[in-house]
Amino acid sequence: MSILRKKIRVLVVDDSLVFRELIARGLALDSALEVVATAADAYEARDKIIEFDPDVVTLDVEMPKMNGIDFLRRLMPQYPLPVVVISAVSDNVFEALNAGAVDFVTKPDMQNIRSLEALVNELVVKVKIASVAKVGHWKQRAAGAAVDNRNGADCSGVFIAIGSSTGGTEAVYSILQAMPADAPGILVVQHMPPRFTAMYADRLNNSCPMEVREAKNGDRIYPGLALIAPGDYHMRIKKTGTLYTVECRQEERVNGHCPSVDVLFESMARVVKEKAVGVILTGMGHDGARGLLAMRRQGARTIGQNEQSSVVYGMPKAAYEIGAVERQAALEDIPRLIYTLLG
Repeated sequence: MSILRKKIRVLVVDDSLVFRELIARGLALDSALEVVATAADAYEARDKIIEFDPDVVTLDVEMPKMNGIDFLRRLMPQYPLPVVVISAVSDNVFEALNAGAVDFVTKPDMQNIRSLEALVNELVVKVKIASVAKVGHWKQRAAGAAVDNRNGADCSGVFIAIGSSTGGTEAVYSILQAMPADAPGILVVQHMPPRFTAMYADRLNNSCPMEVREAKNGDRIYPGLALIAPGDYHMRIKKTGTLYTVECRQEERVNGHCPSVDVLFESMARVVKEKAVGVILTGMGHDGARGLLAMRRQGARTIGQNEQSSVVYGMPKAAYEIGAVERQAALEDIPRLIYTLLG
């Protein structure tokens, strides 16, 4: 006897009638999704949320009366719902993620049919991921107290590698914000498209004790610096003499991603071995699990974000289930745990 699966109920919010209908029709073509309503502005969206109780909301950022970011800030404390925002390439994306959105897609040129089709396809995937995301406790998250390393572990020659996906922009932010200015060199792979990684790095650089930059091929890694893998480039650690640098190359996707967490972690296992800490955070899928296991087998210390604090407990779960995770921890405890393991 077949088991009927409940469809994911979606509310589409966009002030453009053409775009709103295009998204609604595109999502409705997927058998797992049901568009239960559409709304032209935030006030109409609020009423539709109460009336239709959707599982996921797609939300345009630029809207009249109240923009999507302000709407999120009012919505999430009262009606925590998984939201995928649709935005032009700008810092508004990170404002929306900070306000509680699960993920984002980039608004394409309305005249480009192929880019519109690509948007709908990407949105279908991200709506499905968002439907299993946990958002009820997002507003209670706060970055942990900054780690004081004045009397802590000797971190010379040690490197930290972090991998994340859905929900990861805020998770990575909370970790880097809590790390001291002299923390070991950190390499981060966050699944994110080109152009956004540079903006994300600048945003982190303006609010974290460490220096944060988008990585460039050949960048040297040193204490006090965190490098973010650029979109569409795999990032690896390399050693030349006594210097450690990053290699950033455009290559085929790994596990469906470029940059891939596995690519970074596997290079850490080869090059750094036991002088490393690997951290795998919230995200859908299994990218990073194999690489984290390779790190652990080479003597590195490994951490996985726990289920309770993950927006999507996919990547950390996959790593934990194959024995790659030495310690699981809540997001707010990970910065101190890193130093505990280094000690």
